[in-house]
This record gives sequence, C-alpha cells and structure tokens, in this order.
Amino acid sequence: MHVTLRTSVSQPPAVVMAGFTRELFVALAPPFPRLRLLRFDGCHTGDRVEIELDTLVKRLSWTSLIVDDGVQPDGTHFFVDEGQVLPPPLRFWRHRHLIQPGPRGGSVIVDALEYRTASRLLDALIYPAMWAQFAWRRPIYRRWFR
Repeated sequence: MHVTLRTSVSQPPAVVMAGFTRELFVALAPPFPRLRLLRFDGCHTGDRVEIELDTLVKRLSWTSLIVDDGVQPDGTHFFVDEGQVLPPPLRFWRHRHLIQPGPRGGSVIVDALEYRTASRLLDALIYPAMWAQFAWRRPIYRRWFR
C-alpha cells in the first residue's frame, strides 16, 4: 500500500535536509502511540533509528535503516528508510523522504510511504491511520521550516 503526502515550506531543500535532526524527529511524533526515541544516528546511508512505541497495552520495537540518501540532478534532496524490526501488523516498510525545490526558493517535503501487512485487506483497513500519522506532520513541518 502506498501513502504520499506533500507539504510546502519556505526554506530551500538544503536547509530543510539539514533540519532533519533528532529534535525534528521527536517533534513529528503523533500523540498516539507514544514514541520513545532510543537511537537516532541521522539521515545518511547506514544510519539507524530505533524507537519504542507505547500502545498502553504493549511496548513495541521499531528499527529502521537509512538505505539511501543524496541529491538528485534537479536539486531534490532525499533519504530512504526501511524497516528492519517492525511492530505488528507491519511486515514491510519503506519511507522515501523527498525535499524538492519549490516555488520562490522554498521546498516541497514529500513523505512517500510503502507498507505491507499480512493481507491486502488489512493494508487497506490501516490506510486511514497511516495517512493520519503523516498528515499530523504537515503543520509541524511548516512551523519548523518557516
């Protein structure tokens, strides 16, 4: 299943890319499930991010590895994280972060997600929650990168 959200911000791509820090990662966390950041190496190939999700019933581990990063010829900065240890019901996770040049020197932050569970039906059932988790980021990005 694919989810893509786009957010326009006023800072240029290089500044936005440099702003993807531990502090921003924590600020982007939705209110539920609660997130505890255990490790944040950065956003470059080989870096790891480890979190614990507190669902009030159980604590779940999530580890992602940054598998690619760089700058495309059109000036788009990017990095890609893939899930290594995922909470149920997820079985596959790839999140492409694109920071595209936007109008008047700004940027467009693109969150392009791909995820899978054990069934297409479950993929579709959790789509609204996935969309909401990333839509939550839009006003935070706008405040962070004004």
